[in-house]
Amino acid sequence: MDIEAKSFEIISQELEGRIFDKQQEPVIKRVIHTTADFDYADNLFFSENVINAAIECLKTGASIVTDTQMAMSGINKAAAKRCGCEIRCFMSDEDVAEMAAKEGITRAAVAMRKAAEIEKPLIIVVGNAPTALIELDWLVRNKGFLPKLIIGVPVGFVNVVESKEMIMKLHIPHIVASGRKGGSNVAAAIINAILYMVSPRDNF
Repeated sequence: MDIEAKSFEIISQELEGRIFDKQQEPVIKRVIHTTADFDYADNLFFSENVINAAIECLKTGASIVTDTQMAMSGINKAAAKRCGCEIRCFMSDEDVAEMAAKEGITRAAVAMRKAAEIEKPLIIVVGNAPTALIELDWLVRNKGFLPKLIIGVPVGFVNVVESKEMIMKLHIPHIVASGRKGGSNVAAAIINAILYMVSPRDNF
């Protein structure tokens, strides 16, 4: 924790002179801490009032659904538990694999369909699969699916930018890393930063 604290001091020093929204600042700095990439000071997009919406959702004991096991592994389980939140990933589920093969679509898309069946306040955390965001866009527009928050930060080159732009056009609270950058570690860092706002760690 001493190393982490020192890292955040260095980040603050290197961002000297930059002024951020006070609620967004912890998210931006935690992503920079995770990636050592200061581009995230500029390419994280926050929809209006998204942090407040996320905090209120987490306080209700939301379900957090990720698109990768890696993102799920990166989310602080103790913080989620203190908030009464469960963390789930359907990518390895047998029924998801079977449906994806049957319909000729990605498991990430099917996993989002399965997430839409959860009857609890829902936060979707996508760090890898643009097809998950594309499916979310379809579910929102055509099935009335209304997650409380979408974190959309897939990384890569194929459909990545386009899928993020889809989410940014929805009237759903969202945090998106514009452009090609992102990843499961970024997705986990974002939700962790918000979890720590709801349930601060005693030792940091």
